[in-house]
Amino acid sequence: MHKFNSIFFSVVIAAVLLVITKPVSALNPPSQPVFIQEYLGQNEFILGRLTEMLGAMSQDQMSWAPAEGVRNCGEIYLHVAEANHMLTSFMTGAEMEGERGAMEKSTTDKDEIAKMLKDSFTAVNEAAGKLTEEELNKMVQTPFGMEMSMRNFMISLLAHSHEHLGQGIAYARMNGVTPPWSEKQEGEG
Repeated sequence: MHKFNSIFFSVVIAAVLLVITKPVSALNPPSQPVFIQEYLGQNEFILGRLTEMLGAMSQDQMSWAPAEGVRNCGEIYLHVAEANHMLTSFMTGAEMEGERGAMEKSTTDKDEIAKMLKDSFTAVNEAAGKLTEEELNKMVQTPFGMEMSMRNFMISLLAHSHEHLGQGIAYARMNGVTPPWSEKQEGEG
């Protein structure tokens, strides 16, 4: 009987403790999905490179384009910023402000472009940091008529940022500007 009372008492104490304490998961929420951690790192890298490239260009070069009918230097960075805001709207469910394509024509002021670019990456990172694994796997209809997972859409827009970094590098070199990270490597070699 003593053994039964001891077991019964232990079970009652355990049940009471479970009821009056928060679950461990509430005290230590699960960490971000690994994909999000890696995505945020990649986003910081591309923002750094875009910012360095933009910083290496002069204010006068912001309106330079290699040909008529293509984006000028400033528009490249604003196009990336607008795409980031589009992605943020998909992640949060909020409507994107402004008419599609309008942001890239909004200014040629280098400092304003730099601020808009940085703000767009901040918005993406804040929204991405809140996504769960389930939300990453959710299928979304993109503005380009394709259905894909949110994860795939995020990868696509990360690739988009890299694409326009390459465009910015080409524009810079056409204007005699060496990307700052290449300049460092060339000076070391």
